[in-house]
Amino acid sequence: MLAVSVFRRARLSPLTIPFVGLTSRPYAASKTFTTTTPRRANDRYSAFDSGFDPEDLQATRQWRQKLAQDALPKGNTTFSRSSGPGGQHVNKTETKATTVWAVHELMGALPTLLRDRIRTSRYYTKATDSLTIQAQAERSRTANAEANREKLFEELVALYEATVPGEARPEKVAKYKAVEKSFHSARIKEKKKLSSKKQFRRGGGFE
Repeated sequence: MLAVSVFRRARLSPLTIPFVGLTSRPYAASKTFTTTTPRRANDRYSAFDSGFDPEDLQATRQWRQKLAQDALPKGNTTFSRSSGPGGQHVNKTETKATTVWAVHELMGALPTLLRDRIRTSRYYTKATDSLTIQAQAERSRTANAEANREKLFEELVALYEATVPGEARPEKVAKYKAVEKSFHSARIKEKKKLSSKKQFRRGGGFE
C-alpha cells in the first residue's frame, strides 16, 4: 500500500522508484529527476533603461544635447617636435600637441552616469589619473591642439553612447508595460494554482 501511495505521488514507474537500501550505489538525483527554472518574462522584456535612476538618466540626456566642444575644459597642452612624414618643417619646429585632462577636472563637466566611465577611456593614464591625447598631423600648434579637443569630444560622445540607452518610442513603452502586466497576472495565477495543490495534499487527497 505504501509503494502504491509513493507511486501516485511521485508519478514514477516501478523501475525508477529510488528505494533506499536495495543497492550499495546510491541513485543520482539528476538522472531520475530534472529541475528547470523558467526564464522570467520581465527579464526578457525589461526596458534597457530600467536599471538607471530616472533623474540621472534625464540629466545625462540633457547634458548630451547641450554638449559642445567649446564648453569642454581646456586641459594642459604642451608642444614638442613631431616625427614622421611631413617634410623638414615637421622635425624642426615644436608643433606636436599633447593635452592632458586630469580626471578631477573632467568630473565637473560630466553628468553622474559618466563619471565612473571616464576611467575606461582608451586615453586614460592610470599613473597620472588623467586623459592624455596627442596630435601631430598639422603643421600648426593651434590646429594640433584643436585636434586634441576634437578627440576628447568624440571620446565623451562614445562613452555616452556606450552607457546611456536611447529613448524608447511611446509604442515600445506601451508594449513593454502590457507584457509586464501579462507576466505578473500569469505569475499570480500560477501561485494560486500551486497553493490549491498544497491545500489539497494536506487534506489527504491525491491528484
